[in-house]
Amino acid sequence: MSKVKREIPVLKRPIIETHFHLDMLKALSREEIVAKTRLHNIEKMITISTNPNNLDEVISIAEKFEDIYCTQGLHPHEGKEWNDIVKAHVLKNLNDPKKNKKIVAVGEIGLDFYYSKSPRDEQLLAFEEQLQIAADHNLPVVIHSRDADEDTMAVLKNFSSTLKRKGVIHSFTSGLELARFAIAENFCLGFNGIITFKNAENVRDALRITPLEKILLETDSPFLTPDPYRGFENAPYYLPFIAEKIAEVKEVSLDEILINAYQNSVNLFKFSN
Repeated sequence: MSKVKREIPVLKRPIIETHFHLDMLKALSREEIVAKTRLHNIEKMITISTNPNNLDEVISIAEKFEDIYCTQGLHPHEGKEWNDIVKAHVLKNLNDPKKNKKIVAVGEIGLDFYYSKSPRDEQLLAFEEQLQIAADHNLPVVIHSRDADEDTMAVLKNFSSTLKRKGVIHSFTSGLELARFAIAENFCLGFNGIITFKNAENVRDALRITPLEKILLETDSPFLTPDPYRGFENAPYYLPFIAEKIAEVKEVSLDEILINAYQNSVNLFKFSN
């Protein structure tokens, strides 16, 4: 007999989902996912661009749903696809007053030397050029970094003074050195369902040293579903489990996590309260 799953709680305070991929979710329709998410007091959501083919799609999604926002950028896996044509496409969308109303960041950008689906030099070029775009447009960045701590820090040091809005290192699984560097540089750290995994003590260690005012909540759905729903497709409505686990690890009240994470999201992405 399968284990009975705990009902998803409806928390008293609003939550902002800072990182998910609505275009990749398949278990329910987009309308059903958004409707179910709203029932759990998730007030706003950011659907993330990853490749040349969904730059326009995430904008269309954000335009369709009042409470959904989006980003523009290429994931490091797609670094080999970064070229002048793609760059021009991103810039066109950012500069289009009809399209940029719901764009809140440049991302998901960064470095991934674990899979190395794109050559390192091409990842680095795409990362640096997209950081410059964010700086030029006064936008924060959403950064993916895996097995690339040293290079991520080296690149970000070069943009320390030009990237005014900073951003978030999302789905944080890196070492404590990168965590401390990011915090010192005024970046937020994004935590998701990994925080509930039994073998993720390194992530909980990073969370322990992260100030409340630097924590963001995310699911990265459809990936990284938190306990007790591992094995199911992830979705923003599982955020309450992540918030509860973060409160437990930080040894503070759930209210403190929700208040701080909400305000951090508003401050970083310039949402109106």
